[in-house]
Amino acid sequence: MLRRIALTVATSAAASFAALSGAPAVAYADSFPLVPPPVSGADRSDHLTVTVSGAGEGRDGTFELDCHPVGGSHPRAQAACDQLDRNTSWGKSPFAPAQERGMCTMQYGGPATAHVTGTWADRPVDATYQRGDGCEIARWDALVPVLPDLGA
Repeated sequence: MLRRIALTVATSAAASFAALSGAPAVAYADSFPLVPPPVSGADRSDHLTVTVSGAGEGRDGTFELDCHPVGGSHPRAQAACDQLDRNTSWGKSPFAPAQERGMCTMQYGGPATAHVTGTWADRPVDATYQRGDGCEIARWDALVPVLPDLGA
């Protein structure tokens, strides 16, 4: 009896492997439609417009940021592009909103707001930032130096 179960398991595993290995690789790519493509040096569509207000001390304004190659009027373009590259991965966007109904500290980070628009990793970007609670402050801070460092 034990021999029959082992033979059945081995046969089933072999048949499953044969069926999966015969499927084209493209069939798997369609199962992840919301995943951004990886950042590569060949991307020339990485262009963002960053508008900051209420940050004070000369940090307000509208800045253009180009990555791959680095350029634009952003005061820390290279560092900003490096930060975006580090935080872009499969299934994770550096511009994702704060988690709804998350556990956030009730603290106020000031009146600063930011709006980031453009294209990053071949995906459109239209993200708004504020500092109204701990989650929004953490979201802002995760994007420094794309957004200005407002400190503690």
